Amino acid sequence: MPNATYIPPQEQDPADLAWMREALIMAEEALAADEVPVGCIFVKDDQAIARARNRTNEWRNATLHAELEAIDHLLPNHPPPLSSITLYVTVEPCVMCASALRQIGIGRVVYGCGNDRFGGCGSVIDVNSSDLVNTHEPFVAEGGYYREEAIMLLRRFYMSENQNAPNPKKKASRVLKTDIPPPPSGINTPSSRPASVPPNRNNRSLKPPDEGGEASAAAGRLAGLALGESTIVQGSGAVGGDA
Repeated sequence: MPNATYIPPQEQDPADLAWMREALIMAEEALAADEVPVGCIFVKDDQAIARARNRTNEWRNATLHAELEAIDHLLPNHPPPLSSITLYVTVEPCVMCASALRQIGIGRVVYGCGNDRFGGCGSVIDVNSSDLVNTHEPFVAEGGYYREEAIMLLRRFYMSENQNAPNPKKKASRVLKTDIPPPPSGINTPSSRPASVPPNRNNRSLKPPDEGGEASAAAGRLAGLALGESTIVQGSGAVGGDA
């Protein structure tokens, strides 16, 4: 299973865009609640079966990312594997959340912008390329859906004062950036497939590139994983390398 595939706007399915708009609504709710604006929705047979937003600040719990919050509500009625279920989430799942999605056997993940600090679908680590213990088959991961909107939500959040920070920084003089560069094109990014090549939804068995020991290198990053979406952006107002 290759890293996440970037789907250019002209190739995006209208149905996927409609569900991503629902995820963006959840992200807007998170922003209104002074949370990192990440929202998600799980869909099965064209029906929403769970939706959630980031609640890490509300409960002072760094693990309450949108995906894990939704999974808690999902599993009692939908035991793994969840191969017939699609997750729509505004930001690439962090390594912690992507690993959880692999554990429950999610079938497909559709996200907005990449997460160059903690991304688990290829931006930092690709959980699908590792032989993880007690997991199901790798899931399909596709990014780029309402990417700019997802980035702008994050930028708006990091323009605001964070009252939960130990030493809140004054941000009154900052200017909201509106220019958004194109997706990165490195081999471990969501845009690894050239935009001119249409997505092949019938062939998901391509051999992943040689990661050169990436799995072992991951151990050095684990100390920060619990922060995930809570620290996607530091003062620059950029979402890793994707904003």
